[in-house]
Amino acid sequence: MNKTILHLDLDTFYVSVERLIQPALKHRPLLVGGTSDRGVVAACSYETRGFGVHSGMPMRMAKQLCPEAVVIRGNAGTYSKHSDLVTEIIKEQVPVFEKSSIDEFYADLTGMDRFFGSYKYATELRKKIIKETGLPISFGLSVNKVVSKVATNEAKPNNQIKIDFGYEKPFLAPLSIKKIPMVGDKTYQTLRNLGIRQVKTVQEMPKDVIHQVLGANGVLIWKRAQGIDNTPVVPFNERKSISTERTFDKDTIDVVKLKGILTAMTENLAYQLRRGEKLTACITVKIRYSDFNTYSKQKRIAYTSADHILIPKVMELFQSLYNKRMLVRLVGVRFSHLVSGNYQINLFEDTEETLNLYQAMDKVRQRFGDRAVLRASAMGAKTIGRMQNPFNGQPPVVLAHRKQ
Repeated sequence: MNKTILHLDLDTFYVSVERLIQPALKHRPLLVGGTSDRGVVAACSYETRGFGVHSGMPMRMAKQLCPEAVVIRGNAGTYSKHSDLVTEIIKEQVPVFEKSSIDEFYADLTGMDRFFGSYKYATELRKKIIKETGLPISFGLSVNKVVSKVATNEAKPNNQIKIDFGYEKPFLAPLSIKKIPMVGDKTYQTLRNLGIRQVKTVQEMPKDVIHQVLGANGVLIWKRAQGIDNTPVVPFNERKSISTERTFDKDTIDVVKLKGILTAMTENLAYQLRRGEKLTACITVKIRYSDFNTYSKQKRIAYTSADHILIPKVMELFQSLYNKRMLVRLVGVRFSHLVSGNYQINLFEDTEETLNLYQAMDKVRQRFGDRAVLRASAMGAKTIGRMQNPFNGQPPVVLAHRKQ
């Protein structure tokens, strides 16, 4: 039996949510992302794209290209709520689905043609999402994830496409090679230097030739250009790490500020570990200086999720990395080597008072938010916090870098 894979993508999701909240923004050029000079465009409306604006570019450049655009910082919590509405609809209607990002979904509809018709079913699902959420959504339907994703991008805005079995190569052939997933700017430039513009050219190339140019990635690109992809729909991926980082609005050498932010990061990540019943055995601290040189250092520790153990370790790594003569642009903390489990009591150091304190603080945070209780030294950190449990199987919300 041939597979039937559906790819759903919410069109310009952040922009669509903002317009749903503020109808006056409809048909106006709109930019969502960081509002400072170092901000990045997280999403842009179709009206701005004619000016050369695209997601991922510096906000300052986007505003120069399209001065008429309305700029909105965006709210991760709001986007998560609207994404959850769509997720619940899909969960009710589809037996096996994968949420690959906050606005993208894959569903395995294999065998549906026997009973109802995959395309008809996908069409009714799309109509239901639009009706119940008010958000525009497009889909592509084919035999695998890669072709379906490309088809969705061709269907946009707010439309749908089905690629029948056996027509994968003819569908892909006239498209730009950049539309194949995994072909980024550097790979695209390499292929352009070889005179390759369309997918058709790659389809006609021997596999060995592209392997010599791009290595193993070249073979994967060649297969995708042929419409070959055996990647399964994965319902859930266990997280192996959790991290957070902040880019400063202005480079700084304020050690008190740096330590306060690192403390807030560690405290928040430790709470996320306890909430998800996880323990970490490896800490990584990252620093990026004003010259964009980035350094990181990690340390293995005994499995834990306790603030009073993790914070001193983070500070120790920071001290060994920090160069007092350089301005700091970014700092970050990462916990990895995660396993399931609850904090183990240290018989020689922990007291009943300490354990009760953690339980009380976590209860307050669960009820009133991540920043309801925090150390005094961490109060200067403005935007350290999460809107959802990072271990609930949902992908993270990706917005432009937050500033401090």
